Amino acid sequence: MTTGDSEADLFEVIEPLSQRVPVVFNSPHSGRRYPQGFVAQSRLDPLSLRRSEDHFVDELFSAAIDLGAPMLVAHFPRAFLDVNREPYELDPRMFEGPLPPYANISSMRVAGGLGTVPRVVAENMEIYQRRLPVAEALNRVENIYKPYHACLRRLVVRTHVAFGFAVLLDCHSMPGNIRVSGTGDRPDFIIGDRYGTSASADMTRALVRLIEDLGFVVVRNKPYAGGFITEHYGRPAKGLHALQIEVNRSLYVNEATLAKRPEFEAVRAAISTALGKFADHVAALAVESGGALAAE
Repeated sequence: MTTGDSEADLFEVIEPLSQRVPVVFNSPHSGRRYPQGFVAQSRLDPLSLRRSEDHFVDELFSAAIDLGAPMLVAHFPRAFLDVNREPYELDPRMFEGPLPPYANISSMRVAGGLGTVPRVVAENMEIYQRRLPVAEALNRVENIYKPYHACLRRLVVRTHVAFGFAVLLDCHSMPGNIRVSGTGDRPDFIIGDRYGTSASADMTRALVRLIEDLGFVVVRNKPYAGGFITEHYGRPAKGLHALQIEVNRSLYVNEATLAKRPEFEAVRAAISTALGKFADHVAALAVESGGALAAE
């Protein structure tokens, strides 16, 4: 994989035969095709490089297609390029030569090494052996980041036009050691709506309740309220809702080996059940709000 690869190599939209519900799924961090040149640039072994993946999230949410919703899936790894950032959140410490003046070099995410081109993977492990040419970062943005977001935007707009209403579910996973501040509880799922700004309260409550009904511990916004994607695409006043959903990896994957746990299929089945009920809820809301259901 290189920045010259076709869009089909970099990401794909998995489409149902017809879109029956006003929901779009996105899995931006589950990519696991590591470019050979990138691996050669890294000081990390291949397993360590994978620590930033949202492991198998595309598979966990594969019920989207059966529900009649499209899903956009990244094939490039998050450690190579993070599309859940602004396009130019770049760390000047990583590059040879000056960054363009429009680059955001001072965000908290850049300071933590987790910009658009990440400096570290989980556990603060430095990725690169040496600085990169600035042109390489800009090429990744132009040839992968921008086409990815153009594709996601088309899906959301298409859905909104067809139904008069659209919900984007941005699908992620989180480390097993995450705890809720103040209580010490380990959440199984975190639903992020940017503190009510990217989706309606009703939408968020519905998703939380449906997952809780399956016996999981669900919290809202803490510590993950949603990233660039939910912030950028969520416009609830216009009938465009964006929610981030984080699944605790320890439920379904061995975090040391990154192999699927025996519970993987049960977790996937539970997610599928919740998604089915959520899709019904969203479709009903679309009708109530004046949107028309697309033809079968």
